[in-house]
Amino acid sequence: MTKSPQEIALMAQSGKLLARVFSHLDQLNLIGMSTMDVNDLVDRYIVNDLASRPASKGQYGYEYALNASRNSVVCHGVPSTADILQSGDIVNFDITLEKNGYLADSSKTYLVGEVSPAAKRLVQVTYDAMWKGIKAVRPGARLGDVGHAIEKHAKAHGYSVVEEYCGHGIGREMHEPPQVLHWGKPKTGLVLKEGMVFTIEPMINQGEREVQTEADGWTVVTCDGQLSAQFEHTVAVTRNGVRVLTLRPDE
Repeated sequence: MTKSPQEIALMAQSGKLLARVFSHLDQLNLIGMSTMDVNDLVDRYIVNDLASRPASKGQYGYEYALNASRNSVVCHGVPSTADILQSGDIVNFDITLEKNGYLADSSKTYLVGEVSPAAKRLVQVTYDAMWKGIKAVRPGARLGDVGHAIEKHAKAHGYSVVEEYCGHGIGREMHEPPQVLHWGKPKTGLVLKEGMVFTIEPMINQGEREVQTEADGWTVVTCDGQLSAQFEHTVAVTRNGVRVLTLRPDE
């Protein structure tokens, strides 16, 4: 379950390249673009500019370089030419990149054009909740501490945490042990050790936590139709704390 320093160095290289993908997306005016436009742009950028592989393509039969989850879509949104981004939307792009056999996984929720204060607040609280979880990571801490930090922050702001989907170990494979819940009790769960690498990727709902999967078998939406936001980083447990392998320049 733990990675060697050499493996973590390779994952950090993948993470640095993935951060460049998000920096590239940051420069786009998303209004009027379809989520398929964004997918195709990311696919080309990873392959041509970064000489890497968009690792979600072909994973579990999935065909695309990213998930695009807009507004009430919680996760696993499938890009589409018919899904046109409009001012006022929030949209999460979840991207996995492989370089030299090692993966990095990250996601960011974007504000498209003029977004309502309520939507902005949800996105900011979700981002902060992810960081609350990351800051709970250190040797000797437990996964319950991470989940509790996230859940406490979200609930303090009146939001709910999706419980059906979680973070995960990552390395040569997209999904490895352990499962990283975004809710939990302090001092419970797996004890964290130096060399563990996993994602922290809370999905926070404006309304109730209940979700359902649409007929395509991929797209997960809120049952009440309210907004959902998500952020994700890949992190490594270090001797003294935590290293964010997918850290972006703006962070």
